[in-house]
Amino acid sequence: MALTFAATPHAAVRKVSPRGRAVRRSLTGWAFAGPATFLVVGLSLFPAIWAFFISRARWNGISPGVPVGWSNYERLATDPDMLAAARHTLLLTVLFVPSSIILGIVVAIALNQRIRLIGFYRTCIFVPYVASAAATGILAGFVFNPQFGAANDVLRHLGIPQQQFLESPSQALFVICLIALWGEVGFCTVIYLAALQDIPRELVEAATMDGASRWRVFRHITLPELRPVTVFTGVWQTITAVQLFDLIYTTTRGGPLNSTQTVVYYIYELAFQTQRLGYGAAAAYLLFAVTLMLTAGIIWYSRRRGSEVF
Repeated sequence: MALTFAATPHAAVRKVSPRGRAVRRSLTGWAFAGPATFLVVGLSLFPAIWAFFISRARWNGISPGVPVGWSNYERLATDPDMLAAARHTLLLTVLFVPSSIILGIVVAIALNQRIRLIGFYRTCIFVPYVASAAATGILAGFVFNPQFGAANDVLRHLGIPQQQFLESPSQALFVICLIALWGEVGFCTVIYLAALQDIPRELVEAATMDGASRWRVFRHITLPELRPVTVFTGVWQTITAVQLFDLIYTTTRGGPLNSTQTVVYYIYELAFQTQRLGYGAAAAYLLFAVTLMLTAGIIWYSRRRGSEVF
């Protein structure tokens, strides 16, 4: 007996239009990204807007705020403590940013060679960057202690007079810069190491066959190829230097004699130690504006030189 099956309307497969598939994919993506996006916006955008309104008031966090308009911003221009903190931050930035970039390039070139245990060396360079900044600051406090620190032990063996390091107003900021370099060079090294491995070998081999020395290859091939990466690291390290707080907090607390008081640490003192939240919020917004202008200036200069990376 032959059996026949007739197609029924219920057996028809419903087709989904391309627009429907796109909407479904979009909804699926937002289902995963939505909660995280909500948290990021809620914990960053809303506090930033609220801080702007606080910056235009005199408020101690307890009693009702008193609107003062733009007077908090006007006071910052003549505040001697703010000007001193800005000078310290500028000096730290000028010392830290070029040094971290130069050291990052040098170490990356050294780690780009084919040598034994190269993976171990690369790991050792990057470990200080992922270490806790608080732990780094506490460890540095022991190393640079004037009485029993390891740094003065080395100087004694070399016949050099002992130094005060973090307890000297003239030396503390330079020591802070050295500690920051120890923790940040690993980041620049990894970035430059990845960029070095992307340079076409044909360029280097052709230059070598034409008789170019290592210095000429580095100057005329390697450096131009690394220019976009240098722009990125310059922006990143500038923001890091301008916003440096954790090392200051765990080592000197702005001392001695406020010689290491940066803008961010001064904002912390204003807002959380003296309870001048409105004035501190104004200083924070001023720092944001300066950081934005510095970043925009670096990007504009890089694009003018033909090194677009953003």
